[in-house]
Amino acid sequence: MKNVLNYQSSEYDCGPVALTNAIRYLFDREVIYPDIIKYIMLYCLDSYNEQGEVGKRGTSASAMMFLSNWLNQFGKMKNFPISCEFLSGEDVYLSQNCKIIGALQQGGAVVLRLFLDVGHYVLLTGIEGDSIYLFDPYYEELNDPELDEEYLSEGITFVTDQPKRANRLVSIDRLNRLTEGFYEMGPYEIREALIVFNQETRLTPEATIDYFI
Repeated sequence: MKNVLNYQSSEYDCGPVALTNAIRYLFDREVIYPDIIKYIMLYCLDSYNEQGEVGKRGTSASAMMFLSNWLNQFGKMKNFPISCEFLSGEDVYLSQNCKIIGALQQGGAVVLRLFLDVGHYVLLTGIEGDSIYLFDPYYEELNDPELDEEYLSEGITFVTDQPKRANRLVSIDRLNRLTEGFYEMGPYEIREALIVFNQETRLTPEATIDYFI
């Protein structure tokens, strides 16, 4: 059985929650090793804020890169069908032939760093036309009187009926922006993404459907 996706417990744990959600999205609960959950939490929340407090600047790109390698090795050692690839810089861009779009078309998931006031991790899970389905682990409600108005900007749609897949549909144009508004990836030099596959359910390139417009 697939789990519903999780929301973060604090202002800082979007990184481990987004990566754990990739595991929850791709694999049935019954086959997920407890070691995977344990080590995601162990290696994330590694960044220090200006006051020297660990974890209060979230999760670093180095931690995500390490976990990409760790999960690949874990998969080989345990014969667990996971594969990962870490991307950074100009490789993190959404276009018809890019690795991120290709991964989504093949049934993979992508942990992506973008902006939500500050740097923030979400999980990309699919494509619809010129927009991307994503699950944002930062819980918000549309009827909350304190909801930030930027959530209501063009290119952002709330999704309320897919708890195992997505809670937002965001335009590719918005995600690709070099600025730091809500759900924008910002400058190339700080971009990062972690592609995750379940190799048993991964589609071959020939079997994918081109949803990208």
